[in-house]
Amino acid sequence: MTTSDDNNATEQISLHRSRIDEIDCQIVQLLNERAVHALAIRELKPQVQLGLYDPKREEEIFINLSKCNTGPLYAENLREIYEAILHVMKELRDR
Repeated sequence: MTTSDDNNATEQISLHRSRIDEIDCQIVQLLNERAVHALAIRELKPQVQLGLYDPKREEEIFINLSKCNTGPLYAENLREIYEAILHVMKELRDR
């Protein structure tokens, strides 16, 4: 590779990293928005005699994720990510 190619690749990497940083901020905003709704649901559940943990709803979430996934992430990847997200959301009640 020539120096020109090296510089071009370095610039492209920088652009991709900048876009990733922007996307990460959007993800954080969306996760916080999701948390607000999860906490609201948690407050409402006792009024309709629902338990805090709903395995059926979690499975619905995983099915919905699979339906809207266009890749390159595999469904198993998304399930792992969302298992972590759901775990954190459940812990919000303890804070």
